[in-house]
Amino acid sequence: MITFLYYIYQICIGLPIFLVLTILTCVIIVVGCWLGDGNFWGYWPGKIWSRLTCVLFLLPVRVTGREHIRPGTSYVFIANHQGAFDIFLIYGYLNRNFKWMLKKSLRKLPFVGKACEAAGFIFVDKSSPRKVVETIRSAERILQGGTSMVVFPEGWRTFTGRMNEFKKGAFLMADQLQLPVIPITIDGAFEVLPRTAKLLHWHPLRMTIHPAIPPQGKGHLEELMATSYAVIESGLPERHRDTSAAHTQG
Repeated sequence: MITFLYYIYQICIGLPIFLVLTILTCVIIVVGCWLGDGNFWGYWPGKIWSRLTCVLFLLPVRVTGREHIRPGTSYVFIANHQGAFDIFLIYGYLNRNFKWMLKKSLRKLPFVGKACEAAGFIFVDKSSPRKVVETIRSAERILQGGTSMVVFPEGWRTFTGRMNEFKKGAFLMADQLQLPVIPITIDGAFEVLPRTAKLLHWHPLRMTIHPAIPPQGKGHLEELMATSYAVIESGLPERHRDTSAAHTQG
């Protein structure tokens, strides 16, 4: 009965309000970044939108490990990708100004694509080596003065709750720019909205921020990927771990 009432609530109340909030947030980001400080308008409206979304859908959030983030330091944050609510959890509760590293195809999303572009998020174009170099150079210009970057190195949401293989892009960027990497474990987003579901299920959300992995000098890419994967997986419940899976790929 409670599950049925939650479905009715999100269809009749939650989703309509969420759509209005999303469009309004995108408009505020685009206009704000056009008029003024992109670091402010590219972050705070999205943070408020994300927190309101979690509150709107009655999802409790628990965050641990914020003490591992030092003020004024730029990081590459990497997180597992359980579901759509990973975005709201990180954007709303990391409490750190950052830019998303996104697939180029997301530029085409109505409203959201324009807002991401206005906010200065980094769109990855892997169509040629030259485009990859341009992406790294764009990141280098942006990641200054404590502004950080958040990446889902799996590249897509899991179908099973277990982590997919990591791709090299984010780690290559951290290696080239010699930035510390902070692994983040997301737990609960798969239960809230798995990739194949249409409606939300009530479930607590948890985000664990792990200690930073400092740069070791260039050329330690595979080691960085393997360590990051193991750290993130260590924060997941047993049912979402798969120690037999390959962790990295090109």
